[in-house]
Amino acid sequence: MDPHVSTTPFYGARFHRDPAAVYRQLRRDHGPVAPVQLEGGVPAWCVLGYRELHYVVGNPELFGRDPRRWNRWHIVPENWSLRAYVEPRPSALLADVEEHRTRGAVVREALDTVDSFELAAAVERICDTLIDRFAGRGFADLVVEYTHQIPLLAMAKIYGLADDEAPMLTHDVALSGQEGEEAVRAHERTVARMLRLVRERRARPTGDLVSHLVKHPIGFTEDEIAADLFITLGKAHLTTSDWMGNALRLMLTERRFAVDLAGGRSSVGHALNEVLWEDTPIQNHVGRWATQDIQLGGKPIREGDLLVLGLAAANADPQVRPHGHEGATGNHAHLSFSHGEHGCPYPAQEIARTITTTGIEVLLDRLPDTNLGVHPEDLTWRPSVLMRGLTSLPVTFSAH
Repeated sequence: MDPHVSTTPFYGARFHRDPAAVYRQLRRDHGPVAPVQLEGGVPAWCVLGYRELHYVVGNPELFGRDPRRWNRWHIVPENWSLRAYVEPRPSALLADVEEHRTRGAVVREALDTVDSFELAAAVERICDTLIDRFAGRGFADLVVEYTHQIPLLAMAKIYGLADDEAPMLTHDVALSGQEGEEAVRAHERTVARMLRLVRERRARPTGDLVSHLVKHPIGFTEDEIAADLFITLGKAHLTTSDWMGNALRLMLTERRFAVDLAGGRSSVGHALNEVLWEDTPIQNHVGRWATQDIQLGGKPIREGDLLVLGLAAANADPQVRPHGHEGATGNHAHLSFSHGEHGCPYPAQEIARTITTTGIEVLLDRLPDTNLGVHPEDLTWRPSVLMRGLTSLPVTFSAH
């Protein structure tokens, strides 16, 4: 019997309203590894257990990154919204372990060329410019007008893109992480822009990250660089934006953060770390593919099966966190950056942390009396099986 028949839908209104409840039900019904149905009736295994997920990402020889292994490609709809994340394409970041160790290291080198002090200064200027646009009216939507803009403007600087390209890129990168046919089109437009950027840098190299990849002696193709730039841009933009927005929501709705929001910066790091445990921007990651028949969490995983990395569910695993949110402060053992060979590289984590910390600190400095403009229950989350972020964050403050 197919274990995926009549299983829990891993998409839709119920999932988007309260994904944590879906994770809890899956854990109760199936244990640390659960059969799920993705949008379009596509079957997969969701790895919910902390230890099981750690095992999967720590053993790339057993659970590969190459989607060409998938045994269900024949049933995937052409307009599947997650296709952009599983479509086989030339990418060092998506390669299996041996190629990734060599070629992925070059991407990490390129990210490591970003100067954190220069980046922080650039982000401060970006934040001040954005705040200047709404500071005089006493209200704003911090997601639409602030957190959603900052990471892409910062990445545009890192990539050497012009500021006037940011609005369309912001729209398309955000849309590519949602559901539906338009997500596919947005992905195609963004990759096409990255390909043009690669060709521009090949013709006229500068000192930016893209030029580093173009000039590297390992010899990336244009398509490989464009694919990796899209992946890096998408992860940097949406995850960093949602990390910042989710932390601001926490600070605006939890009484224990109220004093620091009005008068200091000491809790910014605590809020950012708590979000990684409780409301991590990347909820689920698609995915890994079994390289052989194997048992995982008591389930029979077949060669070529797709595994969804349930990062949010693993962070809430009662086997490793029996007391819930207690103990999150100072604890960095979450899996929000994944782990192992294909985990988020350290230079990328530092770039994201610089952007989020600077963005929140500048806002606290400029608008220290910021208050939530709606009831917390009226805040809505963007529909996505992969990401966890608000559609808006209305606030009020004293006009300056």
